[in-house]
Amino acid sequence: MFLEQLTLKNYRNYEQGCWQFRNKVNVILGENAQGKTNIMESIYVLSMAKSHRTTNDKDFIRWEEDYAKIEGKVEKKNGPIFLQLTVSKKGKKAKLNYIEQAKLSSYVGHMNVVMFAPEDLNLVKGSPQIRRRFIDMEIGQVSPVYMHELGQYQKLLQQRNQYLKLLQAKKQTDDTFLDVLTEQLVEFAAKITLKRYEFIELLQTWAKPIHAEISRGNEQLGIHYCPSVDVLDEQQWSRIVEVYNDKFAKIKTKEIERGTTLIGPHRDDLSFTINGKDVQTFGSQGQQRTTALSLKLAEIDLIFSEIGEYPILLLDDVLSELDDFRQTHLLDAIQGKVQTFVTTTSIDGIEHRVIREADVYEVVSGQMMRR
Repeated sequence: MFLEQLTLKNYRNYEQGCWQFRNKVNVILGENAQGKTNIMESIYVLSMAKSHRTTNDKDFIRWEEDYAKIEGKVEKKNGPIFLQLTVSKKGKKAKLNYIEQAKLSSYVGHMNVVMFAPEDLNLVKGSPQIRRRFIDMEIGQVSPVYMHELGQYQKLLQQRNQYLKLLQAKKQTDDTFLDVLTEQLVEFAAKITLKRYEFIELLQTWAKPIHAEISRGNEQLGIHYCPSVDVLDEQQWSRIVEVYNDKFAKIKTKEIERGTTLIGPHRDDLSFTINGKDVQTFGSQGQQRTTALSLKLAEIDLIFSEIGEYPILLLDDVLSELDDFRQTHLLDAIQGKVQTFVTTTSIDGIEHRVIREADVYEVVSGQMMRR
């Protein structure tokens, strides 16, 4: 698949603009704070209906405007699709082929993207929240039902935490409602846990050979799912439900004392090993970056294996963060395979054929023109 046309209206510092892109590498040049990353973000938001940079959708809307709109024409193997996302102070409206979608989960997944930005280099050494978000966003692209289940889980989690706080403050004394919420929460927790485990197994299958190649055969990458409840031996939803129920029963008093939900997918994590050693603790910066690069390249192949089409790759200011060897490996890997958008302040010093043959655009103060 590839993004053939992108149209923006009142999006961040873009008053309006419409651009045609080819199914190749597209380099977006510009100084900092001119709007390069806003273009990348708009493509990501068009795909995922949420940003990789902010949780506040109102940030998309240009200053003193009432709404922001992103439209895209995406060429897929079965023909073109048209996507439209409008963000206003009232919320988001998503259209697929000009038909408004009742749920965002039925919109997400029709255009697949892999984003690689400098903050993704923190995937290994950053907080568990960063890694959970990484898992959720990637599974959501190939499994829209997962996004629905995750949304339901988060709503129930919020309700349960509010009720636990009432019990903690003794503003409620009946814990029957807590048991009902727990039962509902566990149903979704087990589905999310199982799907995450399956995803990590797949991701490792693709990432291991990529990492071995980048490290010239010297390193073996391991990716490990670390759920908050020990369910890794249980590969059936019903058994995971049993384990969760048992654990919740044991910690019920403690949760009321603390006023919060102590276990569940919202507390899961990932860990990475190289040759059996924890990368976060013992890995060099180079090893941490190779791990992050391997994960991102693995995502491309994983998505292709699941849906039969390559996603669109977004490289936001990341080439300058990689040394020449990793940079070359990344560009070799994408050559002729995926439509790629690259933002950078300069392409001087990058001699790779992929960059020499790319379409180049220049951004100045919210205006983007092809060179």
